[in-house]
Amino acid sequence: MAINKEKKIEILKKLSDIFAKAKSVAFVKFGGLSVAQANELRKTLKEKGVGYFVAKKTLIHKALDSKKPEGETPNLEGEIALAYLSGENDNLAPTREVSVFAKKFAQAVALVGGIFEGKFIGKDEALSLAAIPPRETLLAQFVNLVNSPIQRLAVVMNEIAKRKS
Repeated sequence: MAINKEKKIEILKKLSDIFAKAKSVAFVKFGGLSVAQANELRKTLKEKGVGYFVAKKTLIHKALDSKKPEGETPNLEGEIALAYLSGENDNLAPTREVSVFAKKFAQAVALVGGIFEGKFIGKDEALSLAAIPPRETLLAQFVNLVNSPIQRLAVVMNEIAKRKS
């Protein structure tokens, strides 16, 4: 469907604003989503503080030309949307949440790349970043790792005390 020039300027401004302010952006191929699935994706992303915006690829490329991140632009084929970090949350949230949704609807959604720390990343890099757990999970794993030897020592000392009594 054709859009008028004013609407294109408005979309281009929104895209430029997204690329200027977002800490990370994921390019999402969403060609086979039903309306219900698209609404579920938007709702899930919004709960995690991630914005979601659909635009024509030509407008995305024009907005990217003004921002000029480092590296080579990923190949954007099919219908493309942007998942971007809109809050002060985890920088990996856009790629992680889209990746989780892509596992649920493998034929309809795919992560095709993104922008992370001012650099373009390809599909493989985006998927590897998506595999990193959230900060809270990493902290919990670290605390468990540090606490484990102390716990084991306490159990051993308790067993020694039980045998002597």
